[in-house]
Amino acid sequence: MSDEHATAGHPFARLTPDRVLDALASQGLHGDGRLLGLNSYENRVYQVGMEEGPALVVKFYRPVRWTDAQILEEHEFVETLAAAEIPVVPALRLGGHSLHHFEGYRFAVFARRGGRAPELDRGDTLEWLGRFLGRIHAFGAVEAYSHRPTLDIASFGEEPRAWLLAHDFVAADLRATWQGVVDQALEGVRRGFSRAGAIASIRLHGDCHVGNVLWTDAGPHFVDFDDSRMGPPIQDLWMLLSGDRAAMVAQLGALLSGYEDFFEFDPRSVHLIEPLRTLRLIHYSAWLARRWDDPAFPAAFPWFNTERYWQDRILELREQIALMDEPWGML
Repeated sequence: MSDEHATAGHPFARLTPDRVLDALASQGLHGDGRLLGLNSYENRVYQVGMEEGPALVVKFYRPVRWTDAQILEEHEFVETLAAAEIPVVPALRLGGHSLHHFEGYRFAVFARRGGRAPELDRGDTLEWLGRFLGRIHAFGAVEAYSHRPTLDIASFGEEPRAWLLAHDFVAADLRATWQGVVDQALEGVRRGFSRAGAIASIRLHGDCHVGNVLWTDAGPHFVDFDDSRMGPPIQDLWMLLSGDRAAMVAQLGALLSGYEDFFEFDPRSVHLIEPLRTLRLIHYSAWLARRWDDPAFPAAFPWFNTERYWQDRILELREQIALMDEPWGML
């Protein structure tokens, strides 16, 4: 049965609890019936109690989004990091394979690793995170992905803008204003990339926000490399920054105090922080729109695609336009 068959109705319409357990059983893993849905919208992720041994986590990949080669490339990168004792959670190899197929779905199984959110207001926490991000990037720079895409202006800004306009998601009376603001924002993004110059792209975590870093008494571990791709290293740093410009400069300095022990930071990269944030905002709106036929999305994001939503995005992008032209100063 093909992956395309799993898209009938919506991508996960046929992913019942029984099918989750049957998929695991196909790999010799027998759940005891306890399933807990974990916080994931792009894919479906469950903690599953096992008849023997500790609970496991199983991730069912959204059909069509990634090819098998792209998924396996990410698995291999995370395995490399784990082998170097970097705290990440690789997919388990079962029967020699990390990616499995069952009745039209592709899935991977992971050890369960808990933790709490890191305290990003602490300089020592940021330095600790920076050390591991530096190590991740040192390995990420060794070779390039062959199959996974690159984070760039075209894929994260221009294409999402065109898609939203082509599919009439923006409120009609705000469409012209939104389009004009997005075009102005993308010009600011291009200026930022031009100021930064030629920054090398490496393999990244890709979505390194606080929700994908779990903290225990032993320190941090990084989860969910699903959005891993090629891109500028600063992409894995800026999402850990918050507050006004002075606060972010201080936080970045704390991160870099650990990061630069393992990987060289190009100071020109600071010119990409607000442009990358702007691209993420544009891409996020298009991501919600593309997934709107998945019932999980209207239930989780009821505020999306209202007139107020697009008004807020216009204001948000106007703020970004101003921020992209503010100098970062010396770090």
